[in-house]
Amino acid sequence: MSENQWDATLYQSNHAFVWQYGEGLIDFLSPKKGERILDLGCGTGQLTQKIADAGAEVIGIDSAKAMIEQAQKNYPNLQFAVADAKTFQFEQPFDAVFSNAVLHWIKEAEQVVKCVYQSLLPGGRFVAEFGGKGNVRAIVDALNSAIEAIGFVPQQEMNPWYFPSIGEYASLLEKQGFSVAYATLFDRLTTLEGESEGMKNWIKMFGNSFLSDIPSAQQVDVFREVEHQLQPKLYRDGRWFADYKRIRVIAMKE
Repeated sequence: MSENQWDATLYQSNHAFVWQYGEGLIDFLSPKKGERILDLGCGTGQLTQKIADAGAEVIGIDSAKAMIEQAQKNYPNLQFAVADAKTFQFEQPFDAVFSNAVLHWIKEAEQVVKCVYQSLLPGGRFVAEFGGKGNVRAIVDALNSAIEAIGFVPQQEMNPWYFPSIGEYASLLEKQGFSVAYATLFDRLTTLEGESEGMKNWIKMFGNSFLSDIPSAQQVDVFREVEHQLQPKLYRDGRWFADYKRIRVIAMKE
Protein backbone atom coordinates (compact mmCIF):
# COMPACT_ATOMS: atom_id res chain seq x y z
CA MET A 1 0.00 0.00 0.00
CA SER A 2 1.23 3.47 -0.86
CA GLU A 3 1.96 5.50 2.25
CA ASN A 4 0.76 9.07 2.52
CA GLN A 5 3.38 11.52 3.78
CA TRP A 6 2.04 13.77 6.55
CA ASP A 7 2.98 17.39 7.17
CA ALA A 8 1.52 18.28 10.58
CA THR A 9 1.94 22.03 10.10
CA LEU A 10 0.09 22.06 6.77
CA TYR A 11 -2.57 19.75 8.16
CA GLN A 12 -3.21 22.03 11.10
CA SER A 13 -3.11 25.34 9.20
CA ASN A 14 -4.71 24.48 5.83
CA HIS A 15 -7.03 21.56 6.58
CA ALA A 16 -8.73 22.42 9.88
CA PHE A 17 -12.06 21.26 8.38
CA VAL A 18 -10.98 17.68 9.19
CA TRP A 19 -11.27 18.16 12.93
CA GLN A 20 -13.87 20.95 12.81
CA TYR A 21 -16.39 18.61 11.19
CA GLY A 22 -15.42 16.02 13.79
CA GLU A 23 -16.75 18.20 16.59
CA GLY A 24 -20.26 17.02 15.69
CA LEU A 25 -19.15 13.41 16.13
CA ILE A 26 -18.29 14.15 19.77
CA ASP A 27 -22.02 14.72 20.38
CA PHE A 28 -22.56 11.10 19.28
CA LEU A 29 -19.74 9.97 21.56
CA SER A 30 -21.28 11.90 24.48
CA PRO A 31 -18.18 11.60 26.69
CA LYS A 32 -18.82 11.60 30.42
CA LYS A 33 -16.74 12.61 33.39
CA GLY A 34 -14.50 9.80 34.56
CA GLU A 35 -14.79 7.70 31.41
CA ARG A 36 -11.63 6.30 29.85
CA ILE A 37 -11.64 7.06 26.11
CA LEU A 38 -9.22 6.36 23.26
CA ASP A 39 -8.96 8.86 20.39
CA LEU A 40 -7.84 6.59 17.54
CA GLY A 41 -5.98 8.61 14.89
CA CYS A 42 -5.93 11.81 16.92
CA GLY A 43 -3.95 13.92 14.44
CA THR A 44 -2.81 17.15 16.06
CA GLY A 45 -5.05 16.68 19.08
CA GLN A 46 -7.91 19.17 18.75
CA LEU A 47 -10.67 16.61 19.25
CA THR A 48 -8.71 14.85 21.97
CA GLN A 49 -8.85 18.10 23.92
CA LYS A 50 -12.61 18.42 23.29
CA ILE A 51 -13.11 14.97 24.80
CA ALA A 52 -10.95 15.90 27.78
CA ASP A 53 -13.01 19.07 28.25
CA ALA A 54 -16.00 16.83 29.02
CA GLY A 55 -14.10 15.39 31.98
CA ALA A 56 -13.05 12.11 30.42
CA GLU A 57 -9.62 10.54 30.79
CA VAL A 58 -8.47 10.45 27.17
CA ILE A 59 -5.45 9.07 25.33
CA GLY A 60 -4.72 10.07 21.73
CA ILE A 61 -2.81 7.78 19.38
CA ASP A 62 -1.68 8.25 15.78
CA SER A 63 0.70 6.32 13.54
CA ALA A 64 2.30 9.55 12.27
CA LYS A 65 5.10 10.71 14.56
CA ALA A 66 4.86 14.28 13.21
CA MET A 67 1.20 14.47 14.20
CA ILE A 68 1.86 13.24 17.73
CA GLU A 69 4.74 15.66 18.20
CA GLN A 70 2.48 18.55 17.16
CA ALA A 71 -0.34 17.28 19.40
CA GLN A 72 2.04 17.21 22.37
CA LYS A 73 3.04 20.80 21.64
CA ASN A 74 -0.58 21.88 21.31
CA TYR A 75 -1.84 20.11 24.42
CA PRO A 76 1.05 19.28 26.77
CA ASN A 77 -1.29 18.25 29.58
CA LEU A 78 -2.83 15.41 27.57
CA GLN A 79 -1.45 11.94 26.90
CA PHE A 80 -0.47 11.06 23.32
CA ALA A 81 1.44 8.15 21.81
CA VAL A 82 2.63 6.93 18.43
CA ALA A 83 0.76 3.68 17.77
CA ASP A 84 -0.61 1.67 14.85
CA ALA A 85 -4.40 1.27 14.61
CA LYS A 86 -3.87 -2.34 13.46
CA THR A 87 -1.75 -3.46 16.41
CA PHE A 88 -2.23 -1.12 19.39
CA GLN A 89 -2.61 -2.58 22.89
CA PHE A 90 -3.28 -1.07 26.30
CA GLU A 91 -3.25 -2.77 29.69
CA GLN A 92 -6.40 -0.98 30.82
CA PRO A 93 -9.52 -1.26 28.63
CA PHE A 94 -11.59 1.74 27.53
CA ASP A 95 -15.20 2.78 27.95
CA ALA A 96 -15.17 4.10 24.39
CA VAL A 97 -13.03 4.33 21.26
CA PHE A 98 -13.51 7.45 19.13
CA SER A 99 -12.18 7.88 15.59
CA ASN A 100 -12.68 10.78 13.18
CA ALA A 101 -11.53 10.84 9.53
CA VAL A 102 -9.01 8.03 10.01
CA LEU A 103 -10.32 4.58 9.15
CA HIS A 104 -10.43 5.16 5.38
CA TRP A 105 -6.62 5.36 5.47
CA ILE A 106 -6.32 1.75 6.66
CA LYS A 107 -7.12 -0.98 4.16
CA GLU A 108 -6.62 -3.71 6.77
CA ALA A 109 -9.99 -2.85 8.31
CA GLU A 110 -10.55 -6.23 9.94
CA GLN A 111 -7.36 -5.87 11.98
CA VAL A 112 -8.43 -2.41 13.16
CA VAL A 113 -11.89 -3.59 14.21
CA LYS A 114 -10.34 -6.50 16.12
CA CYS A 115 -7.98 -4.14 17.98
CA VAL A 116 -10.83 -1.78 18.82
CA TYR A 117 -13.00 -4.63 20.10
CA GLN A 118 -10.22 -6.03 22.27
CA SER A 119 -9.49 -2.59 23.76
CA LEU A 120 -13.07 -2.01 24.98
CA LEU A 121 -14.78 -2.95 28.21
CA PRO A 122 -17.92 -5.09 27.87
CA GLY A 123 -20.68 -2.65 26.96
CA GLY A 124 -18.12 -0.20 25.61
CA ARG A 125 -18.86 1.80 22.48
CA PHE A 126 -17.05 2.48 19.22
CA VAL A 127 -17.95 5.82 17.60
CA ALA A 128 -16.40 6.56 14.22
CA GLU A 129 -16.74 8.65 11.09
CA PHE A 130 -14.71 8.17 7.90
CA GLY A 131 -14.90 8.11 4.12
CA GLY A 132 -17.54 5.77 2.72
CA LYS A 133 -18.38 4.29 -0.66
CA GLY A 134 -18.12 6.94 -3.38
CA ASN A 135 -16.03 9.33 -1.29
CA VAL A 136 -14.03 11.81 -3.46
CA ARG A 137 -14.91 9.73 -6.53
CA ALA A 138 -14.80 12.76 -8.84
CA ILE A 139 -11.34 13.74 -7.57
CA VAL A 140 -9.95 10.21 -7.90
CA ASP A 141 -11.34 9.84 -11.42
CA ALA A 142 -9.83 13.19 -12.42
CA LEU A 143 -6.44 12.27 -10.93
CA ASN A 144 -6.32 8.96 -12.79
CA SER A 145 -7.35 10.63 -16.05
CA ALA A 146 -4.77 13.41 -15.62
CA ILE A 147 -2.01 10.90 -14.87
CA GLU A 148 -2.89 8.96 -18.04
CA ALA A 149 -2.90 12.21 -20.03
CA ILE A 150 0.81 12.78 -19.30
CA GLY A 151 1.73 9.23 -20.32
CA PHE A 152 1.75 7.39 -17.00
CA VAL A 153 -0.38 4.37 -16.11
CA PRO A 154 -2.30 4.82 -12.83
CA GLN A 155 -1.56 1.98 -10.43
CA GLN A 156 -4.12 0.69 -7.93
CA GLU A 157 -1.53 0.88 -5.15
CA MET A 158 -1.36 4.65 -5.68
CA ASN A 159 -4.81 4.86 -4.11
CA PRO A 160 -4.31 4.76 -0.33
CA TRP A 161 -7.97 4.65 0.67
CA TYR A 162 -10.59 2.16 1.87
CA PHE A 163 -14.13 3.42 1.28
CA PRO A 164 -16.60 0.67 2.28
CA SER A 165 -20.36 0.57 1.96
CA ILE A 166 -22.46 0.59 5.12
CA GLY A 167 -23.34 -3.06 4.58
CA GLU A 168 -19.71 -4.05 4.19
CA TYR A 169 -18.55 -2.22 7.32
CA ALA A 170 -21.52 -3.21 9.48
CA SER A 171 -20.90 -6.86 8.59
CA LEU A 172 -17.25 -6.46 9.57
CA LEU A 173 -18.26 -5.06 12.97
CA GLU A 174 -20.84 -7.78 13.59
CA LYS A 175 -18.40 -10.52 12.59
CA GLN A 176 -16.05 -9.30 15.31
CA GLY A 177 -18.83 -9.33 17.91
CA PHE A 178 -20.09 -5.75 17.88
CA SER A 179 -23.75 -4.82 17.89
CA VAL A 180 -24.29 -1.97 15.40
CA ALA A 181 -26.53 0.64 17.01
CA TYR A 182 -26.34 3.25 14.25
CA ALA A 183 -24.91 3.46 10.75
CA THR A 184 -25.42 6.02 8.00
CA LEU A 185 -23.80 7.16 4.75
CA PHE A 186 -24.25 10.81 3.82
CA ASP A 187 -22.96 13.43 1.39
CA ARG A 188 -20.85 16.29 2.73
CA LEU A 189 -19.67 18.69 0.04
CA THR A 190 -16.68 20.23 1.81
CA THR A 191 -15.09 23.63 1.19
CA LEU A 192 -11.32 23.37 0.74
CA GLU A 193 -8.96 25.94 2.26
CA GLY A 194 -6.84 28.11 -0.01
CA GLU A 195 -9.46 29.53 -2.38
CA SER A 196 -8.15 29.02 -5.95
CA GLU A 197 -5.31 26.82 -4.62
CA GLY A 198 -7.68 24.64 -2.61
CA MET A 199 -7.77 21.57 -4.85
CA LYS A 200 -4.01 21.57 -5.34
CA ASN A 201 -3.50 21.92 -1.57
CA TRP A 202 -5.90 19.05 -0.88
CA ILE A 203 -4.15 16.71 -3.33
CA LYS A 204 -0.71 17.59 -1.94
CA MET A 205 -1.90 16.85 1.60
CA PHE A 206 -4.19 13.85 1.18
CA GLY A 207 -3.53 12.47 -2.31
CA ASN A 208 0.22 12.81 -2.64
CA SER A 209 0.64 9.05 -3.10
CA PHE A 210 -0.94 9.42 -6.56
CA LEU A 211 2.01 11.64 -7.53
CA SER A 212 4.82 9.64 -5.93
CA ASP A 213 6.23 8.34 -9.25
CA ILE A 214 5.68 11.53 -11.24
CA PRO A 215 8.51 14.09 -11.63
CA SER A 216 7.81 17.49 -10.06
CA ALA A 217 7.79 19.26 -13.42
CA GLN A 218 5.01 16.99 -14.69
CA GLN A 219 3.01 17.22 -11.48
CA VAL A 220 2.17 20.78 -12.53
CA ASP A 221 0.48 19.34 -15.62
CA VAL A 222 -1.47 16.88 -13.48
CA PHE A 223 -2.79 19.65 -11.22
CA ARG A 224 -3.77 21.73 -14.24
CA GLU A 225 -5.66 18.86 -15.87
CA VAL A 226 -7.39 17.86 -12.62
CA GLU A 227 -8.57 21.43 -12.10
CA HIS A 228 -9.76 21.62 -15.70
CA GLN A 229 -11.84 18.46 -15.33
CA LEU A 230 -13.27 19.31 -11.91
CA GLN A 231 -13.98 23.01 -12.36
CA PRO A 232 -17.55 22.53 -13.68
CA LYS A 233 -18.41 20.21 -10.75
CA LEU A 234 -16.41 21.34 -7.74
CA TYR A 235 -15.45 25.01 -8.20
CA ARG A 236 -17.75 27.93 -7.50
CA ASP A 237 -17.48 31.50 -6.24
CA GLY A 238 -13.69 31.32 -6.17
CA ARG A 239 -13.53 28.21 -3.97
CA TRP A 240 -12.89 24.52 -4.46
CA PHE A 241 -14.95 21.76 -2.87
CA ALA A 242 -14.37 18.04 -2.25
CA ASP A 243 -17.13 15.52 -2.98
CA TYR A 244 -17.08 13.81 0.40
CA LYS A 245 -19.31 10.89 1.38
CA ARG A 246 -19.02 9.89 5.02
CA ILE A 247 -19.91 6.81 7.04
CA ARG A 248 -20.87 7.39 10.66
CA VAL A 249 -21.23 4.37 12.97
CA ILE A 250 -21.91 3.60 16.61
CA ALA A 251 -21.26 0.02 17.68
CA MET A 252 -21.40 -1.62 21.10
CA LYS A 253 -19.24 -4.42 22.48
CA GLU A 254 -21.62 -7.07 23.76
